[in-house]
Amino acid sequence: MKLVFFNDFTLGVVKGDSVVDVSGVVNDIPHISPQDLLAGLITRWDEYKGKLQSAVDSGSGVPTSSVKMRSPVPKPHNIDCMAVNYMESGTRDEPAPKNGFLKSANCVIGDGETIVLPDMGASIFEHEAELGLVISKRASNVKAADAYDYIFGYMNFIDVSARGVPAFYQMKSRETFAPMGPWLVTADEVPDPQKLGIKLWVNGNLMQEFNTDDMAHKIPQVIEFITAIHTLEAGDVIATGTNHRGLSALMDGDKMELEVEGMGRLHNDVRDDLKRTWSRETRLDRMNKGEEGTTPQLTGKYS
Repeated sequence: MKLVFFNDFTLGVVKGDSVVDVSGVVNDIPHISPQDLLAGLITRWDEYKGKLQSAVDSGSGVPTSSVKMRSPVPKPHNIDCMAVNYMESGTRDEPAPKNGFLKSANCVIGDGETIVLPDMGASIFEHEAELGLVISKRASNVKAADAYDYIFGYMNFIDVSARGVPAFYQMKSRETFAPMGPWLVTADEVPDPQKLGIKLWVNGNLMQEFNTDDMAHKIPQVIEFITAIHTLEAGDVIATGTNHRGLSALMDGDKMELEVEGMGRLHNDVRDDLKRTWSRETRLDRMNKGEEGTTPQLTGKYS
């Protein structure tokens, strides 16, 4: 099942090219926010799954193109992100040590919303295409062997990064820096999350293309690692990392699209009021030229 929030955070289910309003099915779940509603639904999924399916089967819905998609996970309590968690298409000799960071819930935006590059002295702003997963129940000290029991579903996730600043807090937790969506796909529809193609385009040009089978620390180890540090709750999000070789600069007016296989396509625009510019070369381009680091800023403030 593909769950969405649309328009004024109405809960829906995607049916082909349409979305069916199922808010009436779940209106008895206590909540004061869309995130509360989602967490309540996830917690009571066995009770509501059949009711939702019946509503979808009998409902005609409206075209997805006619509604405003919101993030399918509007404001999770925790957004845990893995750092350097790919083998970079065989260019790494061994996995990097397990490491991660938190993004603020205020970073979250949905499909069709705009990433805003802040007025700060970052050396570059980059996209990171990732598979995101959503937790199904309270998770503390989960063993890797049991990890999949704690996954409710999967979705597209973009980790926007401001490089060249002294701390991950400044780099990762800016508002609009966590686009998600357009929908949340329940785990039963994803046979093997470690065999999913990931593609990200900027202005129609394919910049990132890799597969989740290249993940250094696999999903069970990721969940074990994170839940040994702190507890996760239903509706929390884990971003599983990216292959850095295709990373490139984000600039004013860019149109970015991400598609993790089976997760639909996430669309986001980019706005930079300072109109800064960089070369379009990727990290792989620079590596092939024997150059280190990210491409330098060309014009604008801080160049």
